Amino acid sequence: MAISRIHPLFLLLLLLLRAFALLPTQAAARGGHDLSDDGDHGSISRNLLQDKPHITEEMTRGYMSNAELETAVHAFGSRCSNISRVYSIGKSVNDFPLLVIEISDKPRQREAEPAFKFIGNVHGDEPVGREVLMHLANWLCDNYLKDPLANLIVENMHLHILPTMNPDGFALRWRGNANNIDLNRDFPDQGALVANYPWDGTKDTGKRYYGCPDDKTFRHMASVYSQSHYNMSLSKEFEGGITNGALWYPIYGGMQDWNYIHGGCFELTLEISDTKWPKAVELSVIWEHNRMSMLNLLASLIKSGVHGRIFAADTGRPIPGSVTIKGIDSKVRASRTFGDYHRIIVSGEKYEVMASMEGFRPKSTRIVLEQEAVNLDFILEPDGDDGQMKLLRNDYGCRCGNGMMFHVEEAHIWLYLLVLCVVLTLYLVFKRKTASRLLAYRYSPRRPVAV
Repeated sequence: MAISRIHPLFLLLLLLLRAFALLPTQAAARGGHDLSDDGDHGSISRNLLQDKPHITEEMTRGYMSNAELETAVHAFGSRCSNISRVYSIGKSVNDFPLLVIEISDKPRQREAEPAFKFIGNVHGDEPVGREVLMHLANWLCDNYLKDPLANLIVENMHLHILPTMNPDGFALRWRGNANNIDLNRDFPDQGALVANYPWDGTKDTGKRYYGCPDDKTFRHMASVYSQSHYNMSLSKEFEGGITNGALWYPIYGGMQDWNYIHGGCFELTLEISDTKWPKAVELSVIWEHNRMSMLNLLASLIKSGVHGRIFAADTGRPIPGSVTIKGIDSKVRASRTFGDYHRIIVSGEKYEVMASMEGFRPKSTRIVLEQEAVNLDFILEPDGDDGQMKLLRNDYGCRCGNGMMFHVEEAHIWLYLLVLCVVLTLYLVFKRKTASRLLAYRYSPRRPVAV
């Protein structure tokens, strides 16, 4: 995901998505579910003018308002500043700030660690996610340096929590945003309790099991959540409390599939309440039912899979290559800063792992992934001059597209020419002054030098 002139707000959103894209994430939701809908599935979002459920004041009592949620997020940032920072990715249609909590032992630094995101309340009439996510943030803050699981999570990843992605819909008490558009990603939806995984749709729009290349890994991730839940795995509707999205009901244009294809993100849709707007007194119970599921899913990112860095053999510097697994038609990209990658795969199997990058010779190795994560670094040999050029391009910090490279190189060429002209001018001036002094010295009387 070359970049030239971009609106600052869009750039912030893009950078946030890219930071998340390196690793498995959990967020999203199945949006716009309508069992009678047989219309155009190609649109990215669905207009829900007809979807305005009647939500009474009694139902909303006990839930944080948008203003109260904003205050709670900032209060958390102040109380837990040693392991968190609060930042904004923009504003909603009605100008409400979209605040994100980052939790890490080094929240303001880049590290060679995985990233994970939780997103809640993208459907305005499904507010459980925003409440539960604040419970999660506070639990991590309260238990850091006290609980081994909290320590593991805080010290080994960067967790990003967006409690509400649709504050306007929440304020209006309907599913869509202020423009009545379904943002198509959320936690609870249509009264289900299940961990849903890709694909969400099929090529022919049929309703059947349609697994993605990482189907086995997604089933594992969904099972980690379901098995850790109070009763999700006991579902009579979904075996083991998990389901393939296309088998449940196909949707198209959702965040879950899009991020997997375009960003390399591993996303689950977690339906954590069988009621869209449960009574506020039930929220603490829902949090307790989901607490270990959320924590164990976070921990599984650290405890399993293959992690490492990619380096250039000639310079020893990290490079942003890609990692693939033989037999799985998907790849993860290493970061530009540290060359680190994090690949979630199922334990108990043998894998052939390959690292590659344009301008370098690929390298592969076989591993046996048992119950613990494997650390695997790659050192790639440059493939002639092309590898060196590729490394130089990355040093410029560009996206390495041909158009962008032309502008970067052109700018540096003119800079070099300017410096060369200045040096030559100084040289000529110096030479002329030296010649004049030599002539004066040659034809003037000698003077005694006092020592």
